[in-house]
Amino acid sequence: MIKDLRDKENNIDKKTNIHEDAFIAESADVLGDVTIGEGSSVWYSAVVRGDMSYIKIGNYTNIQDNATVHVDTGMPCEIGDYTTVGHNAIVHGCKIGNNCLIGMGAIILNGAVIGDNSIIAAGALITENANIPPNSVVMGSPGKIRREVTEKDVETTKENAIRYEKLWRNEHI
Repeated sequence: MIKDLRDKENNIDKKTNIHEDAFIAESADVLGDVTIGEGSSVWYSAVVRGDMSYIKIGNYTNIQDNATVHVDTGMPCEIGDYTTVGHNAIVHGCKIGNNCLIGMGAIILNGAVIGDNSIIAAGALITENANIPPNSVVMGSPGKIRREVTEKDVETTKENAIRYEKLWRNEHI
């Protein structure tokens, strides 16, 4: 479901802005002040809810099945280009750079910043206001930087984003 919301208290419409060349699965919910870029996808049962602030999802980014992207008042969520948010991940009121991988079941909390080309491992917890530098691999709960990404990691992350874009085109067009 794609739905605009109305902020009655402030008399503001919160409209979705989804690029015509993006895929939203039938069972996904995209609500409120949400912008989704070209070639991006929101998969089955994912929720992208821009009710208290805005959400901006870049180009060729995929929000996989059952993932949740949400915000708090004054805590928008921005996700860059060629980024993958894995199955069952929770991304809340944070900023994620370009070409990142957020692993399955990872949780990223309000105010966190994830630098470009970073990998957040499956099940990792990124605490409030954490600042993860670019090119980091983070694992654990709470998340700790374990190493820098390799050139192969960067290539694989971008290839995965492109693969998801091709998947929805082949499956749904």
